[in-house]
Amino acid sequence: MRQPDDEHLVDLAARLERDDPRFARALGSGRPARPREYRRTRAWGSLGVAVTLLAAGMALPEGILVAAGLVLAGIAVPLFDPHRDRPPR
Repeated sequence: MRQPDDEHLVDLAARLERDDPRFARALGSGRPARPREYRRTRAWGSLGVAVTLLAAGMALPEGILVAAGLVLAGIAVPLFDPHRDRPPR
């Protein structure tokens, strides 16, 4: 006979599989990976490109490179927020 908690666990597992399949597979194999909220590869890459553009714009007196670096840094910094997809309260 199934326990009432079993249904909740099955629902939770199905929701986890739907939301982040990579994390669910890794958890099932016994080697957990970071959840999607805490993967920041794109954020670090964008910030690295922004700093490179900013440094190049300062080394070569090019205002457009400085401006592009600042704009890209402004885009990259919010990517570090793990809860950026949640609506504000």
